[in-house]
Amino acid sequence: MFRTALRNVLAHKARLLMTVLAVMLGVAFVSGTLVFTDTLGNALRNQSAKSYDDVAVAVTTYADQRDDKTSGITDATLKKIQGLDGVADATGRVSGFAGVADPDGKLIGNGWSNTGGNYSPGKDGKDSAYTFVDGTGPAAADRIALDKETAKRGEYHVGDRVRVATNGPVKEYTLSGVFTTEDGAVNAGGSLVLFDPEVAQKLYLKPGVFRDVNLSAAPGVSAEKLLAEVKPLLPKNAEAQTGKALADDQAEQIEKGLSGLNGMLLAFAGIALFVGVFLIANTFTMLVAQRTKELALMRAVGASRRQVKRSVLLEAAVVGLIASVVGFALGLGLAIGLRSAMGMFGGKIPAGPLIVSPTAVVAAFTVGVLITVLAAWLPARRAAKIPPVAAMSSVHATATVKSLVVRNSIGAVLTLLGGAAIVAGASKSGSTGRTVIAVGAFLTLIGVIVLIPLLSRPVIALVRPMLKRLFGVSGKLAAQNAVRNPRRTGATASALAIGLTLVTGISVLGVTLGQAVDRMTTDNIKADYMVTMASGGSLDESTLTALRKADGVSAVSAQQASSLQIKGEYHSVSGVAPGEVQKLFTLPTVSGSLDALEKGEIAVDEKTAKSNGWKTGDTLPVTFDDEKKGEVKVGAVFQGNEMLSPVLMPKDIADAHGSRADIREIWLKTDGGASDANEQALVKALGDNPAMSIMDRQDIRDMFGGSVNLAMNIMYGLLAMALIIAVLGVINTLAMSVFERQQEIGMLRAIGLDRRRVKRMIRLEAVVISLFGAVVGVALGMFLGWAIGQTLSSDIPGYVLVLPWDRIAVFLVLAGLVGVLASLWPARSAAKLNMLTAIKTE
Repeated sequence: MFRTALRNVLAHKARLLMTVLAVMLGVAFVSGTLVFTDTLGNALRNQSAKSYDDVAVAVTTYADQRDDKTSGITDATLKKIQGLDGVADATGRVSGFAGVADPDGKLIGNGWSNTGGNYSPGKDGKDSAYTFVDGTGPAAADRIALDKETAKRGEYHVGDRVRVATNGPVKEYTLSGVFTTEDGAVNAGGSLVLFDPEVAQKLYLKPGVFRDVNLSAAPGVSAEKLLAEVKPLLPKNAEAQTGKALADDQAEQIEKGLSGLNGMLLAFAGIALFVGVFLIANTFTMLVAQRTKELALMRAVGASRRQVKRSVLLEAAVVGLIASVVGFALGLGLAIGLRSAMGMFGGKIPAGPLIVSPTAVVAAFTVGVLITVLAAWLPARRAAKIPPVAAMSSVHATATVKSLVVRNSIGAVLTLLGGAAIVAGASKSGSTGRTVIAVGAFLTLIGVIVLIPLLSRPVIALVRPMLKRLFGVSGKLAAQNAVRNPRRTGATASALAIGLTLVTGISVLGVTLGQAVDRMTTDNIKADYMVTMASGGSLDESTLTALRKADGVSAVSAQQASSLQIKGEYHSVSGVAPGEVQKLFTLPTVSGSLDALEKGEIAVDEKTAKSNGWKTGDTLPVTFDDEKKGEVKVGAVFQGNEMLSPVLMPKDIADAHGSRADIREIWLKTDGGASDANEQALVKALGDNPAMSIMDRQDIRDMFGGSVNLAMNIMYGLLAMALIIAVLGVINTLAMSVFERQQEIGMLRAIGLDRRRVKRMIRLEAVVISLFGAVVGVALGMFLGWAIGQTLSSDIPGYVLVLPWDRIAVFLVLAGLVGVLASLWPARSAAKLNMLTAIKTE
């Protein structure tokens, strides 16, 4: 039986090719994902460990310019630490945002990972964290050093003048040196600027204060002993730990960060393999049907049912093993490709080997072989149940009425249960509702897959008259052939249905959310421009002053982050300019007037006021950011605006109770609206600062909607593999169908059906099956998109379900095109059949 199984694999190479491809793609995705994340994690862990190679103890304070309560490490404390017997060296560190302009004035890097820090040479005159390839470290206030990649992108050389932006005005520095580093910000596609220590302290904290300190131990001194000596010298808010412990903590954080990426990619691999199950099961069902007499003969000469079943399963295992080997090799290529792609998109993976862990190997081969064997189990079971005498006389066992009733009953129950769960989940909000929907979606998909053979007859019957009218005999025969074997048609259509369910659901959600975001920005904003820091950090007060003086500005207000503690509960506050904020945002009042802001009163959005029982005229006892207590009066209740906090307060009151203004955005209205001239006036007012981002309303819409579109495109790309496998399934079904109907096709050719009409018949059959699967998938996808959207509606103001009919039409057209493309080879094979040979075929 073993030799028979191997012989059958070799005898049906073409038939099994589609199965190999389906399993291979799934295995490639699984192995590629595991190898890529293992490689990325190993490289980042090594980088983290390397950055702490010379660090015996690391001291962290989390000191911040805006927070007077958290003190850093003073120069005096640092000197005490350096004077300890067990300390070989102690280096103070301070860091923050620093953006470098290229020769065209544009920011080098991506903003959020553009950093600046201090160069701190030790006793040997070098800073061990950086290796200089040209020049030296900055030793004066007007000098800086740049990382090698940033210097290359900006075409800067030692001695050049470089424009650098921090949170204040742009300044020019002389480049003193270029260095290499293992800094994570640089590897993430950002930049690193090194300043003289005193300059860095003034920029990022306060003179004479460092945020962190790294200590190296003297020979023979353990990190634990040094840690014990250092702790008594540290301020209360400082945290000290060994370099090894810190590296281990960072490694753990890296693992957690990669687990989300790993899970998402493996989920899509699972979807592809799930779709592939139908193709594999279809293939083995057809192969078993073709070998009915052969299997019967084996039974007649003594093979037991168990041996026949084992033979088919062994054949599946061999196919799965071959596919796994090829898929694993392809997965390695995929991992290398993903690594290169990260570099193309600005990310840089630290140098390191490709990590092929035993887990990746075992998982890939287990998945490949197991999925193939499981998919072939039902066909193997059917093969074992064929009575030898019935098979030898070509009487194929057909499904009994009882088996069909049981199958359809199970499918109906699963579909109803799944549909009920989806509706129940849609009535709940948040992640709880989405979890219920996920369970319901799984049950519904399984139920519909079970019912698809039953659905195929009435659905395809609806289009049969149209096919006959448009395409004559070819159309009539195509419709009949599509429902001749409902199980095969259903299995083929199921693969397409699953793919299009996911694609349609994502499209419905994406378009709905995109339009909600668009309405949110259009309805809520009157301003022409929004100015932010490219780093996402706070703007300096001087920026607001400069913009007020810019030509053409008619209204300007900061959106300054603050908070109020009322009855023990913290409320987010936006510090705004009274009299100006109404010109920049749509703020319909429910009661009172926003003019009350000019009197030092606050305005509260309707939802917050209702939940707390506040109304216009109420006086509320509050605790400000500086812990001072006072009272504020509610001067207005307004309809909520997503661009602002629930509570509005005059900016001067926020300034009076904060050590430093936390200005996240500045909003402006200009004479004549957004224009190139007005934008240039703002650029000029900001001193041509590359770290400042100036966005008009369209840019703001794109910023909020861009993440939705990016997520959709990623999903489409990942789901494309499932659709490719579905296409292979259509090709496989048609090829098998042509093989089984050779005699019939020969008879049709003999009575006058020419080659052109034979090709048309096969093509139409493929289109009918593809469109049937597409229609089922689109219907399910719209249902799921609606349900998931309902769970999000409470968090998205103005949420309205949008059905993207244009995209749905494109999906259906593409499904038809898939059918046409998939039919090319089978149709050509059918048309080339020799009619006399075909007629003699049994």
